[in-house]
Amino acid sequence: MSDRQGVRPARSTAYLGAAGAFAVCMAGTTLPTPLYGLYQEQLGFSELIVTVVFAVYAFGVIGVLLVAGNVSDTVGRRPVLLAGLGFAALSAVCFLLEGGLPFLYAGRLMSGFSAGLFTGTATAYVMELAPPGREGRAAFAATAANMGGLGLGPLVAGVLAQYAPHPLELPFVVHLVLVAIAAGVLFALPETVAGARPVSEARPQLPSLPPEVRRVFVPAGVAAFTGFSLFGVFTSVSPAFLTGSLGVHNRAVIGLIVFSAFFASTVGQLAAGALGVRRALPVGCAVLIVGLALLGGSLLHDELSLLVLSALVGGTGQGLSLRGAVGAVAGAAPPEARGGSLSSLFVVAYTGISVPVIGVGVLTGPIGLEDAGVAFIVCMVVLTAFAGLYLVRRPVATA
Repeated sequence: MSDRQGVRPARSTAYLGAAGAFAVCMAGTTLPTPLYGLYQEQLGFSELIVTVVFAVYAFGVIGVLLVAGNVSDTVGRRPVLLAGLGFAALSAVCFLLEGGLPFLYAGRLMSGFSAGLFTGTATAYVMELAPPGREGRAAFAATAANMGGLGLGPLVAGVLAQYAPHPLELPFVVHLVLVAIAAGVLFALPETVAGARPVSEARPQLPSLPPEVRRVFVPAGVAAFTGFSLFGVFTSVSPAFLTGSLGVHNRAVIGLIVFSAFFASTVGQLAAGALGVRRALPVGCAVLIVGLALLGGSLLHDELSLLVLSALVGGTGQGLSLRGAVGAVAGAAPPEARGGSLSSLFVVAYTGISVPVIGVGVLTGPIGLEDAGVAFIVCMVVLTAFAGLYLVRRPVATA
């Protein structure tokens, strides 16, 4: 307790430092996005392998969330987040040593472990570090760091790959430097879990939901699933679509287009604060449907402008639904179960990233990338419409 009192004067901005570390970790998970074309040229693998490499990351996230999603509620937030940065560094090293698909798989798996440790824990940590009266800003900072970091990864990697030497090495060297800075920031921040026990006493277990969280979890989960599904397919197949069908070979442009989706998500999260959880979730689903329709139009007509619009509109819908979902679950969870409850939410969300991505990859061989994408869109429109109607009929209760 004395440690926390000693750092209390800095608590007004401490949550921003935690959000910055969160963004650094998440940026590392999307660094390879605009580089997959270069890896394909170098290693000669198919689009299916690209989606499998991408999905390995999601499986790593889900595995950690299932096994260790609640550990930070026992041992504290900082040890878990520092371990997450360790896995982020290992991921960067795997890509720097890249000598074939095994290293790509290992790098993506380590990246998934880092995101799995960070996603629920860092969200809870940022919100707990906020001083009284800034809880809303902290919730926005947490979700914006998540999506903003995911967007900065492809933007930075794309610019470096296009305009700097060593395109497959320099992005990961830069990320290693940022990881070291983020670790220093975390060491300077206070712990927020009262009575945190030594790491040796951690007992990982499958996440469970307190009774007070269950009433909001289903609508929050379906909204998070649909939003992450859109982002999963967009980030895994849009570089190939841009290069193969639209003739866009500039890596910086590819990174910028992917970044625009995540930037729009941050804008949507900001708008969600004004709408409130009760309205943000169904409105987010409606906006997601429009974004999906625009993406379908782009695939059918090979139209770049529609792809950009789908990134902006779909990203906004994802941001609305994500912040609404996080706010609903975090608000309903008791402090001692907040990390585990948020981790459970992100298990559902990352399932949305992995399963549709693999499905599109499998269909790309027999029917082509465009038709596989359209098939995905039809399925996701149906699911998103179901989620939206569910949320209209059974809106999330607010305190």
